[in-house]
Amino acid sequence: MKHETDNTMIAELQTPQDQSRQFAVDVRGLQKQFGVGSAAVTALANIDVAIAENEFFTLLGPSGCGKTTLLRLIAGFDFPTDGQILLHGDDIALLPPFKRPINTVFQNYALFAHMTVAQNIGFGLKMLGTPKAEIADRVAEMLRLVQMENLKDRQTSQLSGGQQQRVALARALAPRPKVLLLDEPLSALDYKLRKDMQIELKRLQSQTGITFVFVTHDQEEALTMSDRIAVMSKGAILQVGTPNEIYNQPATRFVADFIGESNFLPAVVDAVAENTAQVTLAAGAGLQASVTAPPMVGSGVTVVVRPEHATLHEIPEPGDIAVTVTNAVFFGTDTHYHTELADGSPFVVREQNAVGATTRFVAGQKVGLSVTQGAARILRD
Repeated sequence: MKHETDNTMIAELQTPQDQSRQFAVDVRGLQKQFGVGSAAVTALANIDVAIAENEFFTLLGPSGCGKTTLLRLIAGFDFPTDGQILLHGDDIALLPPFKRPINTVFQNYALFAHMTVAQNIGFGLKMLGTPKAEIADRVAEMLRLVQMENLKDRQTSQLSGGQQQRVALARALAPRPKVLLLDEPLSALDYKLRKDMQIELKRLQSQTGITFVFVTHDQEEALTMSDRIAVMSKGAILQVGTPNEIYNQPATRFVADFIGESNFLPAVVDAVAENTAQVTLAAGAGLQASVTAPPMVGSGVTVVVRPEHATLHEIPEPGDIAVTVTNAVFFGTDTHYHTELADGSPFVVREQNAVGATTRFVAGQKVGLSVTQGAARILRD
């Protein structure tokens, strides 16, 4: 009991700056406007987010949501209109890029075509005035890290896209920055190479222990690599959480719609008990749904259900929702059944295919639909 009391007292005695030193990056009240007066455009509005040491943190959102602007402010390529950017407790918001222990990997890699792989990797160290012997040791270390020892003397123009990306990563990691920023570095790669590089990036982050801040609009990339994800829209962060939390417990309709596939069903709340509500769908069927903030009885809400959290039955079972199959799409690993509820609401069911599986239902067939217990969730619109 005394140990817990002491910890509480220490936490209370810490200043905000002391507490911020626990984070690699701590952004507070950050705002960015472009233009002035009536022509001013708000790119970021009161952003608050703390990124832990050694964390793989992803900024995820559609084009124009502000994620790259936030990355540029952390990097020092632009300056905020208001707010703080703390690096281990020190405010760096107004420091130029070369005074920040932060490196960036861009979409186009920005390699020097006239230099070899080894020369590219050592370039930043040379600019920092690092002794030649230390540059040679660090370049050799980075070549091993990205598994490119046998290509050290090759011109970067002779490399594949994936190899160029690894050189760009090695060059950015060579000075041992406290934070590495990655601005959609996989966007130019083909699908298979992109998948391979997702695993490679996570390996590099784990081995180096450096905090990675990754920007992408690709939900699969974010879910695959991240320790935590910040979902952004219109210059604001809507939700921060682990991939599991973001996917299974979306806070808003936008988050649920942007991350993975979702079914949205209009409903009215009949009763509320703790974290669960009983609702009646517009189609007339009853359903239990989890809630974060209990809604008022009688209020209209939106219920979300992921396609893989529902099952179709040829012979409807008690409690099933009556639906009509409108289409069946075979995807190899699974089949997507498009259905329609009595009120016309669409509902997609994803069914994993077994060996030799065939399409079980056809368009026009009337079947029963059940939702996995605890899978339905009421959203904030």
